[in-house]
Amino acid sequence: MTRGLWDRETVALLLLAAVLPLAVTWLFYAGAAGMTRLVFVLAVAGFWHLVFMLARAQPPSVAGALAALAIAVLAPLDLGPIPLLLGVSFGVVAGELVFGGWGRNVVHPAAVTLAFLGFGFPAAPWPDLPVQLGWSAAAVALLGVALGVMPWRVVACGAAVLFAGRSVLPLETPVLTAAAVALVLLVGDPVTSAATRLGRWLNGLLYGALVLLFALGWQGAAPVQIAVSAAMLATLAAPLLDELAISLWLARRKRLG
Repeated sequence: MTRGLWDRETVALLLLAAVLPLAVTWLFYAGAAGMTRLVFVLAVAGFWHLVFMLARAQPPSVAGALAALAIAVLAPLDLGPIPLLLGVSFGVVAGELVFGGWGRNVVHPAAVTLAFLGFGFPAAPWPDLPVQLGWSAAAVALLGVALGVMPWRVVACGAAVLFAGRSVLPLETPVLTAAAVALVLLVGDPVTSAATRLGRWLNGLLYGALVLLFALGWQGAAPVQIAVSAAMLATLAAPLLDELAISLWLARRKRLG
């Protein structure tokens, strides 16, 4: 992809620039352990990207760093190198590279990795995210939308549902923090979110509604577990929401025509 300014790598680089506030904030609180975790995930994801890029004679891509950051921030703790290696390898390969790389994948590789680790190692504790990450997620959303690389309808609708729910439901701050981080790192991905206007509104609405539903009815679930599960389901539903939006548009055109 070399024609024009808005190629895949330009979008990936702008997304990386947008998520820098969250990455810096998280590393500040996670310290050396967080840096080690991030470097490990980057190394594993980078290895598989290199293997597939060489096999397909494609140029290297920086898009893998986006998934690596999401995995490092949201993955369960105390896993050890082997489980984390297996989870990252499965998520990156099955969630992205087998489809041809970032830009062609159907589901977010970080969401696949997190689901794999959550189901495969249920005893591992999910991380407790500092509230400052929620504020940095707001900065990420503003930067991503301003740079034109993050679907603002998904982000705006998801955030609106969460804050509307906060006003009428007993939502705790850790749940909102985790939900905000997952919204910008997973649900707001321009590739795996819905593509139509109505689909994007519905995508954000579905994510926010799932977070509220899980927060109220999922007893004993950790905030990050709630946010990741809602993000995975919302991502899987994105093609269906686009199909619904297109069907409604066609029905309206037929009725008017």
